[in-house]
Parts: sequence; structure tokens; C-alpha cells
Amino acid sequence: MNMNSNKYSAIRKGLLEYAILKVVSADKVYAADILQRLRNTEFATQEGTLYPLLSRMCREDVLSYEWQESDAGPPRKYYMLTGNGRKQLVVFGEYWKHLSDQIQQLGRQS
Repeated sequence: MNMNSNKYSAIRKGLLEYAILKVVSADKVYAADILQRLRNTEFATQEGTLYPLLSRMCREDVLSYEWQESDAGPPRKYYMLTGNGRKQLVVFGEYWKHLSDQIQQLGRQS
């Protein structure tokens, strides 16, 4: 089955924010690190998609960032979850489990 088909793109797009929250929940991360972590998954994306999403998530107080000096050039912006971001991650996880459970129930006879 071709999981990269356009048929599933809306699902992947809808779950991209959840995937980013999962990546950022592990530690403070630089945007390039996020892209790298997503690269070999169904959530692989480009900078042109990631940066606007990170900006929106910061405006919504789900993520925050801090600048850190870099040996490789200019300072880098590192992202981390806010308290609201941690709550959102839990809510996403619970909702994902709820949806999965409902889909599993649909496949069972009553």
C-alpha cells in the first residue's frame, strides 16, 4: 500500500502539529533538528511548512523559544513546550486514543 498517496495527506497534515509537539517534548530543539527527526517518517516536511507552524504555535503559547549561541554561525532559536504545550500534548494523545478506539469498535460486530 502506498502510504504517501494524496489520499492520506490530510490526515498527515492534521497530525503534524501533534508530531511536532512529540519531538519538542523530548528536549529543546532547533528547527533543523525537528526537520531531521521528521525526515524519515510520514510527517516529513519542508522549512516552508515548518516555520509558519512553529510561529503559530508560539503565538498560541504552545511553544516558546530561546536563542542560544552556536559554534557553527549565528545564534539559533531553540523551541520548547510551554505549560499549555504540555497540556495540548496530553489532549492530543487522549484524542488520538479515543479516535483509534472508536475506529476499532466500528470493526466489531454488535
